[in-house]
Amino acid sequence: MIQHYKGGKMKKLFMIILITQGMIISQETQFRVLENKAFSEGEKLTFNVNYGFITAGIAEMEIPQIKRISGREAYHIMFRVNSVPSFDPFFKVRDRYETYMDAEGLFPWRFEQHVREGKYKRDFSAFFDQRRGIAKTKKGSYEIPPYVHDIVSAFYFVRTLDYSKLIPGDKINLQNFYKDSVYPLDVEYHGKETVTVEAGTFDCIMIEPLVKEGGLFKNEGSIIIWLTDDEVKMPVKVKTKVIIGSIDAELKSYEGILGELASRKL
Repeated sequence: MIQHYKGGKMKKLFMIILITQGMIISQETQFRVLENKAFSEGEKLTFNVNYGFITAGIAEMEIPQIKRISGREAYHIMFRVNSVPSFDPFFKVRDRYETYMDAEGLFPWRFEQHVREGKYKRDFSAFFDQRRGIAKTKKGSYEIPPYVHDIVSAFYFVRTLDYSKLIPGDKINLQNFYKDSVYPLDVEYHGKETVTVEAGTFDCIMIEPLVKEGGLFKNEGSIIIWLTDDEVKMPVKVKTKVIIGSIDAELKSYEGILGELASRKL
């Protein structure tokens, strides 16, 4: 005699069969869902990297596509810095950073860093198992707090935040994993300023990431970033101190912007 099960009875029978066969039943982790009006697939920003009065390199920040990683949709974000051919004999740079940032929760799944600066070389990669709270590298596995960032995902995350109620000196507290440890990554708000670069003139907000380890530049001082004072919060200028002097990255061109650049001066 065949018995027909419907609805909850069928589901209960199915679960009993799985359990008796020693199979594990798991449900998808419920991740946060955050609003993002700042960036999307297709965005590409190009910067002149200036050392004093010399254009020493070109930097690109790009989101070429959305990829599926660990069962989730993620922004594939790339950051590249190359010295220009005329500067290569003095100090050749070929740096590349990549992150895969969850499209809904705005946290990273994977990070890669490939640094080539003169004779200096560094390669690092990490997979962030955000379900189990573990970062995996070639040297081992390390505990991480929920939604921990790498340095690139942290930069894109702060573009989505609301700064309208902050006053100069206020800080946003984030955490950054690098090598084998979790580091505090505070972002200090410095107020507003109008900036003119090759790409145009923009009303901007100024922020300073207080990077302890794993930054985008080897620096010994402050890094100030100018973001457009609108929902896009597009980076317009970056000023960072290095061993000798300072380096300015200024926006040369942009494409694929998600929203309206209301801060741009005509």
